[in-house]
Amino acid sequence: MSDDLPHSASDLSRIYAQRFASNQAYRQRVWRILIDDYFRQFIPSSASVLDLGCGYGEFINGIRAARRFAMDLNQDATKFLEAGVEFLCQDCSQPWPLPERSLDVVFTSNFFEHLPDKRTLGLTLDQAKRALKPGGKLMAMGPNVKHVPGGYWDFWDHYLPLTELSLSEALENRGMMVERCIAKFLPYTMARGPQPPPWFVGVYLRLPLVWPIFGRQFLVITAKP
Repeated sequence: MSDDLPHSASDLSRIYAQRFASNQAYRQRVWRILIDDYFRQFIPSSASVLDLGCGYGEFINGIRAARRFAMDLNQDATKFLEAGVEFLCQDCSQPWPLPERSLDVVFTSNFFEHLPDKRTLGLTLDQAKRALKPGGKLMAMGPNVKHVPGGYWDFWDHYLPLTELSLSEALENRGMMVERCIAKFLPYTMARGPQPPPWFVGVYLRLPLVWPIFGRQFLVITAKP
């Protein structure tokens, strides 16, 4: 692990076990709906997909793809990943053990805010671009500090405040093309607060006119030329 990272692997194991153990089944149901009703349209079944900062694998387990990779520092992720998902336990800012132009999609959700600084994020984005094929997509979702300015800091492991525009600019500076930039996509968090029934999430996704009212997380989708 890089000395620049603020939490050890054992720290992460304790933090996420305490935060997510009680609602893991709910998170899995919600992610199935998010994938089926929204994200699947961007990911063909023939794709090679990396879930960056995979957590407990809710996204990558729900995706059907030719090859599935998951990257995280927390070794506990292996307890939750489906058979066939290839796990990469490493610092994301260090060189990825993946060939250049080998991935169709890099997906990440609620992960970049946990990185210690923009240098670390920049190195991570460089690795993502290197590993993506031409036309490959990087899709990033995360809390938008413009819309959760105080609540953003309610989590012990939040370090890097981002908006949809700051992340888009970082990606554009690396030659990526922004295809979608949504400032308010989903509500803030499933870790705390109310848990609407999973069917409500499907209704919400079909009503983009209400996203600006309830959304607190951005969604940025970019493509490698």
